[in-house]
Amino acid sequence: MWYKCMRSSPLKTVIKWSFSINKSMFCDRKMTKILDGKSLSKTLNLELKAEINEWVKKYPKPRLACILVGDDPASVTYVTKKREAAELVGIQCDLIKLNSDVSQSDILQAIHQLNDDVSVDGILVQLPLPESINERMICNAISENKDVDGFSIINVGKFCLDMDALLPCTPYGIMEIIKRNNIETFGRNVVVVGRSKNVAMPIAMLMHTDGKHESQNGMDATVTICHRYTPSDQLANHCRNADIIITATGVPGLIKADMVKPGATIIDVGLTRITCPETGKPKLVGDVDFKEVSKIAGAITPVPGGVGPMTVAMLMRNTFKIARNRSLLSI
Repeated sequence: MWYKCMRSSPLKTVIKWSFSINKSMFCDRKMTKILDGKSLSKTLNLELKAEINEWVKKYPKPRLACILVGDDPASVTYVTKKREAAELVGIQCDLIKLNSDVSQSDILQAIHQLNDDVSVDGILVQLPLPESINERMICNAISENKDVDGFSIINVGKFCLDMDALLPCTPYGIMEIIKRNNIETFGRNVVVVGRSKNVAMPIAMLMHTDGKHESQNGMDATVTICHRYTPSDQLANHCRNADIIITATGVPGLIKADMVKPGATIIDVGLTRITCPETGKPKLVGDVDFKEVSKIAGAITPVPGGVGPMTVAMLMRNTFKIARNRSLLSI
């Protein structure tokens, strides 16, 4: 009887109208796209493996030399992942392990020997180095033509002038995530949070440069750079206006949901090990409050599994690019 009364009452119309709105809102809301760097890196590695398989039919196998100083657990893990990726795609990867108390001159000597070795295509020194070592001097000692990390001042200079250069691997990976997921950058507002010379600065350069220049890497965005001295209210305002936020600070939870424009793309480069409050176990997190921001964003990278795997994949690409260029020049 209550049901019959309700069917004939004005309340029925209100209930139906309310349900219609809620259903429409649910259907119209697009699911946030997870920018899965782990999956994309596997695709890139398989593509590169196919290229190298063809390449070695005529030319020598690409060769990468990794210098690891000390036994820092994180550095050991990173180098292990790089060597595994190299084996997968068909690149020979040699490990030169030096003690943590090694002198700067000994590291430089090892680099000079690798620079002179014509069988070595790429050289990398795993960072960070002990405090007693001048990282800038070490990076600059690597020949620009073997500098797979893209950290030497010559490669950085070429890169900043938008000339053809070896791109730093993390910014290169971010660029590939954006391109492969068809995220528009032309004329868009981009906020880069952080100003590190190996990640934030080069990605800001990539995002704002002209795509018609020599490198053709430019993404033609309008870029704002924020850093530790940007007042928190201004940081929030800049982020709310951004179509793309790229954050690389190592400050967990820095980017919150109320700082994000609905539908924005979020690239989280941050990686910090914390103790999970629920489980008490170690946990890796980024700069972004992923749980809440993923409810607002149009696309977002997870941590881990976002930018990290792409960095290793682009290192492999840089190594092959060097090997290809060196072999073709010798013809």
